[in-house]
Amino acid sequence: MNNRLYGNLIFELSHKGRKGYSLPEDDFGDYELPESLRRSHDAELPECDELTVVRHYTNLSGNNFGVDNGFYPLGSCTMKYNPVINEEIAAMPAIANLHPLQPEATCQGALEALYTMQKALSSIAGLSEFTLNPFAGAHGELTGLMIIRAYHHNRGDDKRTKIIVPDSAHGTNPASAAVCGLEVIEVKSTPDGLVDIENLRPLLDETVAGMMMTNPNTLGLFEHGIPEIAQLVHDCGGLMYYDGANLNPMLGVCRPGDMGFDVMHTNLHKTFSTPHGGGGPGSGPVGVRKGLEELLPSPHIKKEGGRYTVDNSQEMSISSFFGNFAVVLRALSYILSLGKENICRVGPLATLNATYIKEQLKDDYLLPISGLSKHEFVFDGLRDKSTGVTTMDVAKRLLDYGFHAPTIYFPLLFHESMMIEPTESESLETIDGFIDTMHKIAKEAIEQPETVKSAPVSTPIGRVDDVLAAKHPIVTYRQLKAEE
Repeated sequence: MNNRLYGNLIFELSHKGRKGYSLPEDDFGDYELPESLRRSHDAELPECDELTVVRHYTNLSGNNFGVDNGFYPLGSCTMKYNPVINEEIAAMPAIANLHPLQPEATCQGALEALYTMQKALSSIAGLSEFTLNPFAGAHGELTGLMIIRAYHHNRGDDKRTKIIVPDSAHGTNPASAAVCGLEVIEVKSTPDGLVDIENLRPLLDETVAGMMMTNPNTLGLFEHGIPEIAQLVHDCGGLMYYDGANLNPMLGVCRPGDMGFDVMHTNLHKTFSTPHGGGGPGSGPVGVRKGLEELLPSPHIKKEGGRYTVDNSQEMSISSFFGNFAVVLRALSYILSLGKENICRVGPLATLNATYIKEQLKDDYLLPISGLSKHEFVFDGLRDKSTGVTTMDVAKRLLDYGFHAPTIYFPLLFHESMMIEPTESESLETIDGFIDTMHKIAKEAIEQPETVKSAPVSTPIGRVDDVLAAKHPIVTYRQLKAEE
C-alpha cells in the first residue's frame, strides 16, 4: 500500500490548484456579506483531487475499530452489537427529516414513539416516569442529582449538601456531584468488593442528600445489601440514585425501582444497543419514583385522549428538545424487537458469557475477587508478575491479534486492573477465540516477554506517549508558510 496516501494528513496530500469538485454556475448573483461575518484571510483548506480524497479517507476508515469489526470487550461500557434494523428505522425519511419546531399535529408519530419509550423505560426500571432529555450518561447523572437537590430544596431542607459515593464508582459519579454543587463523601468497599455497610452507617446524617450506587457494581458484583442500604439512607432523609451504566445484566430480571432507588439514569447507547464512542452519540434518560414526577425537566410527552402533546409546565429545563432523537428511536427499535418475552434473556446471557471467560482465564490472570460475577469481571493483570509484562502490554498485544483491548487500569481498586465485559451478543466461537488469544499472550509473557512489551507491531502506529498526548494534544493542522 502506498504509505504516502495511507499515513499522511489530508493537508500533506494537498497541492495548490487541485480540485475534487465541479459546481454549476449559480443563478443568485453577487451579494456582499457584512464585514463582521467575513474572514480576514482565506481558510486553510486542503486542495486535492477526488480520487486522492476517496483513497485517503477509505484507508483511514480501515483503522477504525468498532463492534462491527470484531470483539470489543470494553468493561463498564457495554459495547453490544447495534442491529441493522435500528439504523433503518432511524434513517427513514419520515423520521430523519422531521424538524424539532414542527407543530404537534404534524408529528404525532414521533411524539408517540417518544411517549412509548418513556413508558417502556418506566416498566423496565420499575419507576413511575422518565424524561428523555439528557444527551449522555453523565448528563443524566447531573439531571438526576439536580432532581435530588430540588426535592430537598422544595421541602426547605437546604442543609443536605452531601452525596455518598462508593470507592468503586464510575468516575463520572463524583464529577457530576461536584458539578451539581454537592460534597462527595466516599464509602469504602469490603474485601469482597461490596459496599461496606458498617463504614456507611457513621456517614449518614441530616446533611446527606443521597447516595449513588451502580448495581451490579464496577467489579461486576451484585450488591445484595441494597435493601438495607436503601433503608438506612431513607431513614436519614436521603434519596437513592441508581447509575444505570450496568443495567444490561438486570434487564427483565430485577428492577432498580423495586430495590429502593428513587432516581436513576440509563444509558440508551449501552443497554439498548445504539452505537457510541468517540464522544457520542449518546442518551441518558432519567427516571423517578412516584411522587417525584413533577421534578422531571421540561419538555415532556403526555397522552391526552388519542393525541400526544408536549408539556412544558415543569420549572426545570435542561434542553428545549428531546435529547438525541435518533438514538432514542434506535433503542426503542431494540426494545420492541426483543419484546418483554425476550428482553429477560439479555442479562442471563451476558452473565453466562462473562462467567465463562473468567473461569477459562483465571489460571493465567489474577482474579482478586473470586465471588460470583455478573456481566463483567476484573483481573489484576497476569498471575505471574515475575515476567514484568503489564496490563498495558497485554492490551497492546491484543491489537496484534485483531481484538480490541478491554478496559484497563480501572477500577482503581487494583494496580493492574483489566475489566472484561463480553455482552450477550457474542457467539461461543468469538469468545473461544478471545480466550485462546489471552492464553497465548500469557504464554508469550513467560517465554518471550519482549514481544509483548513491544506490541503492537501490526498497527499503523505503535506505542505513543500517552501522557504527552493528553497534556499537549494536537487537534488542528496549520499549513506552514515557506518562509517559516
